[in-house]
Amino acid sequence: MSAVIETVDLTIAYDRHPAVHHVNGRFEAGSLTAVVGPNGGGKSTLVKTIVGLMAPASGQILRHGLAAAEIAYLPQQADLDRSFPISVFDTVLLGRWRRLGLFRGASAQDRAAVVGALATVGLTGFETRLIGTLSTGQFQRALFARLLVQDARVIVLDEPFNAVDSNTTSDLVALVTRWHQEGRTVIAVLHDIEQVRRHFPETLVLARELIAWGPTAAVLTPEALRRARGMAEAWSREAGVCSAAVAAAPLRRQA
Repeated sequence: MSAVIETVDLTIAYDRHPAVHHVNGRFEAGSLTAVVGPNGGGKSTLVKTIVGLMAPASGQILRHGLAAAEIAYLPQQADLDRSFPISVFDTVLLGRWRRLGLFRGASAQDRAAVVGALATVGLTGFETRLIGTLSTGQFQRALFARLLVQDARVIVLDEPFNAVDSNTTSDLVALVTRWHQEGRTVIAVLHDIEQVRRHFPETLVLARELIAWGPTAAVLTPEALRRARGMAEAWSREAGVCSAAVAAAPLRRQA
């Protein structure tokens, strides 16, 4: 297998204070990887950098032959505004926006893809419902339907099963497994360690620095989890300034 995304001495900082620092590793094409670690350990920061929402302070994210349109990203629900009056159908259709552009209307094929995706996630009949009227689990199903119609090579999920009911979790885990079987690369930030052991062949353990990365059975050990818990749980302004981030700052300003 070949790497589709690679981190090279990756440091991510807020005001030069490291939130994630000096991470080296690779996500293989077609892999299914869980990212685990303590709260505030940099998991969401890492995946936001992978999808291009944050810039490294130093080091690199290499996306080997991967265009931006080939990465689908699902943020945490807490980061999403559900007050906007948009229907479930149109929410899912947004997954096609890179193909549609700003001015081209949805084709019959696009609309059929939305209908099919809603059927897959169990939301047939919800097309005209406003997203603000959905339960947490229903809304997450709609967001997974949006990922389906996006049809991306790489799918990045930030806490996709947080605060949803067990039936929804089971259905969405099955969908993630299907993506993996189709050869897509899936990266998911998760908290449920037993869920990781059951369904995710690869695991990255992160606690501001890389603790372990590799086959889940080999790296998700009591020792690795103990080390992760022993790290400071949150980024702090009191953390030392990263020398790599300081050295890179003048170069970024000149770029």
